[in-house]
Amino acid sequence: MKRLIFVLILIPVCLFLSGNSSVNKIKEYEFGFFSDKQMQVGEELTYVVSYSFIKLGEIKLIVKDKKEIKGKVYYNTVTYINSYSGIPFVSLHQIYESKINKNYTSDSFRGIVKHDEYSTFTEYTFDYKNSKTKIKKGKVNPYQLWTDSTADLSNQTQDGLSIFYYARMNLGTQKSVNVPCFVNEKYETTKINFYTYVQKVEIDAVDYDISCLRLDGRMDFISIYGLTGYFEGWFSNDEASIPIGAKMQVFLGNVKLELKQWKRVGWTPPKYKN
Repeated sequence: MKRLIFVLILIPVCLFLSGNSSVNKIKEYEFGFFSDKQMQVGEELTYVVSYSFIKLGEIKLIVKDKKEIKGKVYYNTVTYINSYSGIPFVSLHQIYESKINKNYTSDSFRGIVKHDEYSTFTEYTFDYKNSKTKIKKGKVNPYQLWTDSTADLSNQTQDGLSIFYYARMNLGTQKSVNVPCFVNEKYETTKINFYTYVQKVEIDAVDYDISCLRLDGRMDFISIYGLTGYFEGWFSNDEASIPIGAKMQVFLGNVKLELKQWKRVGWTPPKYKN
């Protein structure tokens, strides 16, 4: 049940993916994006996570800032995941941060899981120049380092949060890709299928149908939110590509995500037109 409430982004990612026979050619992983989409500093997106008719909690995704370090541009992003009070046997609070480069791949990742008596952390630093992934795990307050190791790195990669933004930036193209990820101290692959046909989606936050593009996919491993297997999602059919809703599998069953609130300058959900 603890893993159930925290299904990504994937955003995550991931937020929002499935395997359709209309897309049958698997492309190699491509860096960068294929449109004029842009991440917006200050963007905040809040989602309700539901299991059947039970609302379990909320996920908030924020683009904190954009920095240039030694000539390289990075976006710093953070996700807060919190269960609602009063849910039996569930009291979960997690924070995930990702530094995303111009190719919309990850340069570093940090996750904090708050337990009843203490908090733990996981850090990944992707050193592409030296082809190494640096791994640190331990305890917060008081600080204790439990793991300090490295793994070989052969390609640009995604973490459990950055893949959400990679998917958004590539929306609107008809293709299928295998995306390398580093999750749970292992290199894995997530298949994402992108589609170009428009669909209408209803959510409680607006009183009209929203024009959306769909993507789907599959991961054969358990991600940081308990996400595994098949997933699909719907994103706004505009330059913002805001995730509107998603259906995902976790190891205990299926959950839904729905956009509840948003903060993005100049954006309102686009209306679906027949």
